[in-house]
Amino acid sequence: MAERIVLSRDDLVELGIRVSNVSLLRWEAAGRFPRRIRMAGTRVAWIKAEVDAWLEARAEERSRHVYADF
Repeated sequence: MAERIVLSRDDLVELGIRVSNVSLLRWEAAGRFPRRIRMAGTRVAWIKAEVDAWLEARAEERSRHVYADF
């Protein structure tokens, strides 16, 4: 079985994902961000491979998006 690395909320912030917990919950519910896993009690984490894939998809999406024609 492959080793799984998990990320804490602080790890997400270090990766540049600086949104509120409420926003993360909404994104997760809408399928716009990987779902959290419950570690123990109120501690939660995200699977690093899923967050990495999400970030890669955002970078790829950026290359296709046109913000404005000047």
